[in-house]
Amino acid sequence: MTSPALTIGTTEYRRKFRIIVGNRTKLLLMLAVAVFALGPMLVFGSLLLPALGEAVAAGNVVAFETITATDVATGGTALLWFGLFALATVRTVSSVGDLDEPACVLVSSPLSAVVVGLIVGEILAFLTWIVPITLILSGAFAYGAGTIWPVVVALPFVVVLFLSAFPAGFVVGIAIRHLLTVYEPVARFRTPLLILVGIAYFGSIAFGQFDRVMRFLFDLFSGSPLGWPGHLLLFGVPNVSPSVVLAGGSLALTGVLAVVAIRAGTWLTSFHWFADPYRKPTDTVPASESTSSRLSTVLDMGLRRPVTTVALTAIRRAKRAPIRLLYVAYPLFMAAFFVDEIARTGTLPASLAVLCCLYVVWGAGALFTLNPLGDLGPALPTVLTSTITGRQAITGHVVAGTLVSVPIATVLSLAVGLLSPLSLEQTALLLVGTVVGTVASPALATGVGTVFPRFGSVKLTSKREAVMPSKTAFVVYTLCLLIPAGAAAVLYADAAEPMAATATALLSLSPVGSITVAASTISLTAWIALPAGLLAPLASAGYAIERFDTYVQ
Repeated sequence: MTSPALTIGTTEYRRKFRIIVGNRTKLLLMLAVAVFALGPMLVFGSLLLPALGEAVAAGNVVAFETITATDVATGGTALLWFGLFALATVRTVSSVGDLDEPACVLVSSPLSAVVVGLIVGEILAFLTWIVPITLILSGAFAYGAGTIWPVVVALPFVVVLFLSAFPAGFVVGIAIRHLLTVYEPVARFRTPLLILVGIAYFGSIAFGQFDRVMRFLFDLFSGSPLGWPGHLLLFGVPNVSPSVVLAGGSLALTGVLAVVAIRAGTWLTSFHWFADPYRKPTDTVPASESTSSRLSTVLDMGLRRPVTTVALTAIRRAKRAPIRLLYVAYPLFMAAFFVDEIARTGTLPASLAVLCCLYVVWGAGALFTLNPLGDLGPALPTVLTSTITGRQAITGHVVAGTLVSVPIATVLSLAVGLLSPLSLEQTALLLVGTVVGTVASPALATGVGTVFPRFGSVKLTSKREAVMPSKTAFVVYTLCLLIPAGAAAVLYADAAEPMAATATALLSLSPVGSITVAASTISLTAWIALPAGLLAPLASAGYAIERFDTYVQ
């Protein structure tokens, strides 16, 4: 008979596999990660590891200075363990610790079997793509070292790390999840706490502190039990003497740590899974309603009631479920690459100041107006058959985006303009352009979102779904902003000739033959794209209004 833990583990593994294979977006994302993230690692690893294996086998480890090959193996193993431990912790906090249909699972299976099954499912899911990578890289090292042993011990090495890191990460993840979702003093402020953790993480990477922490952990734990499995990697390699005692000790320690972690995880889940989650008190609703009523009073002074209602509804929906707007923050992850340069030079580059303002303009349209029909959800038939007109509905969405974005655009454009080398005249031009852009981009987004709507929900987390703009709408809307912005930059900086020279040089590499791009062609294209981009918001909003009035499901 199959044990309940193994049944739960294999079932969870099959579910994860079906979710990825059945979702084209996730499948393409995984392929993109494999090509652009893992691909270079495999290519460079396959090229460098044979030489490294040959150097280790020859006893030539000059590249490591005073550090021996054993130190590198054990220190690197400790860092890898911490990486797997952190991955398991984050996964437990975000999804693994949140049971699907807990009333059924917890009644039908022993609690320890559920814990073991969830851990096994996670291990199997990650081993699916870790095992091929391990075999390729260990094979490259074995080829240079002249022995097959690195390939033989690679898989046991990986399994040993997973069997110790994932149970330990599950225990810590359940404890953190309990604090964030059940324990009231922490759960009440979990959103700002998570924001601070994210800022600290990306800030440590941007300012170079992450590397210092990795070096500290390498030095501290290279000789600790966490690094003992590294001796397995060195078995059979010439001129290296791994410790058989420490390698065997790592196997025994893994078993002990796994058993202790499973017992601790079972004890913690007996509290967490049977506890009521923290819910915000209802006494915060009147304050929100009073704020909305004051804003409604201000808007009613210059707008009609239907327009005000649409604008306030869009803002309220975003405030109640801010996770729906998570996609707007995705470009901010790229900011970590610029923080290091800013901290090193002490100045904000002018190009980055312009990019910040362009991001605000882009976000103004992406907030509320990139899916005006799909955002209505089940209420779409009711709204379409009501007395509200398309002009009022589209205007309300544009007003919502403008209300939120214009203050941000004003403050941000002034701040980055004054902090950058831009002159006062250029800062004023940047301010005007950003504010005007945050008014025009919502109008532009309405038409694009109406042409490419999305009515189905997207799974954001294991428990949360939301209707988000379609990928086509994102791409088209972004291009509609970037093309006129690029045209304006070309004309303002008089960059037609350098761009023509660059384009000509790139095209000369093609097998078609020599193609010359004239500077006049780029200038003419820019002069056509700029006015077309300036008129596009009016045309886009006009189409959205007409489509809203005549839309039939």
